[in-house]
Amino acid sequence: MSTNKRLVIGEGFISGYISIFLGVLSILAVFCFHYPEFFTTPEFREVYTGEMMKAILMGVIIASFFFATLSFLLSNKKQLAVIGILLSALAIALGGFNVQPRSVDKTLWHIGLDWLLIDLLLLSIIFVPIEMAFPKNKNQSRFHEEWRTDLVYFVISHLFVQFFGVITQAPAKLLFGRVGLDQIHAWVQSLPFAVEFLLALFVTDLFQYWAHRIFHSHVYLWRFHSVHHSTRAMDWLAGSRTHFVDIFVTRSISFLPLYICGFSEIVFNTYIIFVSIHAVLIHANTSINFGFLKYIFVTPQFHHWHHCEDPAHYGKNFAIHFPLIDRIFGTYYLPGNVWPETTGVKEGNYPKGYLRQLVYPFTKSPFDNDLNMDDSSKR
Repeated sequence: MSTNKRLVIGEGFISGYISIFLGVLSILAVFCFHYPEFFTTPEFREVYTGEMMKAILMGVIIASFFFATLSFLLSNKKQLAVIGILLSALAIALGGFNVQPRSVDKTLWHIGLDWLLIDLLLLSIIFVPIEMAFPKNKNQSRFHEEWRTDLVYFVISHLFVQFFGVITQAPAKLLFGRVGLDQIHAWVQSLPFAVEFLLALFVTDLFQYWAHRIFHSHVYLWRFHSVHHSTRAMDWLAGSRTHFVDIFVTRSISFLPLYICGFSEIVFNTYIIFVSIHAVLIHANTSINFGFLKYIFVTPQFHHWHHCEDPAHYGKNFAIHFPLIDRIFGTYYLPGNVWPETTGVKEGNYPKGYLRQLVYPFTKSPFDNDLNMDDSSKR
């Protein structure tokens, strides 16, 4: 099966890949149950219950067997089905049907394997069917040449959620930790939920807008942010391709208003969930234009123009949630129902793979060898 060929329903390949995907998730989830101190995130353990996760694990294992069987029946090539069955069987052998939730001791460190598995399962359930049913680029394969790199970015950002959380919150705590903000917090938390939530979205978007715009206008910072723009295959994983420097600066700046305003826990958690899903949506390979809502909230069409490869449209649509912010500062561009023909960075040259892209901007420019980037930095 060519990785450049778009998968077709009914040939057994889709069900085979789904089976393998669910089988891998099942095995990793079993380790979360066996070693929760090191593979689960304390903040998320307060949201879900062990029994809930056990039920989901059993459902995922059964689903993996189901799709493996379906693939076996539909496809002339049985390799995918066999691999899916073996992975599911291994999950059961490791105790997938017999895991027992237990109390968890506090540890100094952990990796967010539970957060990775939950988010990966949820987002794939939402966006893979959407991209299959309503694709923008109908010729783009699920397994295009860059999907592995984007998946690595996705995995690392989730596994090291503790590390990223600590370093991105540090500047806000350092700057405002000793400032009396109790009255501001009390007033903000007294607002109705919907008002408080929209306020959280707007103030963080305002801060992110300028952080985002600075990354585009500053020559050296553009080195790092251009990595995010380097993918030509926009899909639900593409938004994960973000350099560590970009993550640190942007998240640190966007956390400032969250820390100063002191939004309630339910609003903060809702904000995290919304941002996680919305950030994936706006990069997705989908032609859905959302009608009049695209003038209120950032949609895939709006953000794809930001990723447009044509230099004539550089420097547009920096907002993450509200196009109004781009209207205010003169960077709005949304031409009816027209989409950009291509996305990516036309003048850039990037190495392949996560580690190479991590190191490269520190040592070389993706554009030239002497930092003569005045025109390119206006992206």
